[in-house]
Amino acid sequence: MILSMTGFASATGAGAGASWQWEMRGVNGKGLDLRLRLPDGIEGLEAQVRADLSRAVTRGNVTLNLKLTRDTGTGEGLRVNHAVLRAVLGALATVEQAAMETGVTLRQASAADVVSLRGVLEQGNDEADTAPLRAALLADLPGLIAAFNTMRAAEGAQLAALITGQLDRIAALVAEAQARLPERASTQARALEQGLARIMAQADSVDPARLAQELALLAVKSDVTEELDRLTAHLTAARALLSEGGAGGRKLDFLTQEFLREANTLCSKAGDATLTRIGLDLKTVIDQMREQIQNVE
Repeated sequence: MILSMTGFASATGAGAGASWQWEMRGVNGKGLDLRLRLPDGIEGLEAQVRADLSRAVTRGNVTLNLKLTRDTGTGEGLRVNHAVLRAVLGALATVEQAAMETGVTLRQASAADVVSLRGVLEQGNDEADTAPLRAALLADLPGLIAAFNTMRAAEGAQLAALITGQLDRIAALVAEAQARLPERASTQARALEQGLARIMAQADSVDPARLAQELALLAVKSDVTEELDRLTAHLTAARALLSEGGAGGRKLDFLTQEFLREANTLCSKAGDATLTRIGLDLKTVIDQMREQIQNVE
C-alpha cells in the first residue's frame, strides 16, 4: 500500500521523574526534512530519535515536538544555581535597604521563598540522571511512529483509490483515441486527395519521387500510434507502482511528466477535432492526477 506524506500522531507518558507529550506531524515535501524540537540536556536523545524516524519515513516534511515536565516534588536530581542565587540575594538586599530608607518594614524572606524563585533550583543534567529518562522516552517512540504511519496508510489508501480512478479515465480516453484513428485516417486521406488534385491542376510537372517523399513525411508526422502505445505502457507502469506500494511517489511523479508529454504531442499531431478534444481531456486528467501524486511518499 502507498503511504501519504500527510499524517499526525500524539502520545503521552510518564516515568523517570518526568511526564511528557509527543506530537508528530507530516506534510508533503520533495525530500525528507526532519525538524525535531526536543528538550536540552538529555544525552543521545536527538540522535536516536532522528535515526528511528529516518528508518520509518523516507519522504516529507516531518515535525516532532516533545514537551517535557520534570517532577520536582522529591527534590531528586536538583541542584542550586549559585550564580542565580547570588543575584537573587543581592536583589533582596537592595530591596530591603530601599525599604528601610523609606521607613517600610518588610517580612524577612525565608529559604523556601528564595529557592522558589525561578532559576535558583535546577535539574541535574549528567548522564547518570538522564539515562533512565532517555530510555523511558524512547520506549514511547515506536508506538508514536506506528500511529503516525497508520494515519498515513489510511490517507494513502484514499489517494490510491483516486489515482486508480484517474488512471481508468486515462485508459478510457486512450481507447477512445484508438477507436477514432480509422475514421481520422479516412478523413485525412480525402483531404490529402483533394489537396493533391489542386496541386496537380496548377503544376505543369510534379516529381513523383519528391511527391512520394513528402507524402511519407506527412504520414509520419500525423501518426499518433506511438504516442498512444506509450500512454498504454505508462498506464501499466503506474498501476504496477500502486500495487507494489512503498515509497513510489517520485516514480509516479516522473510518470505523470511522461503522460503529459505524450498528451501534448497527441494534441499537436491530432489534425482532427475529436482527437484534439481527447488530448485536452487527457491533459486535464493527468494534471488532476499529478496533484494527488504530490502527496504520495
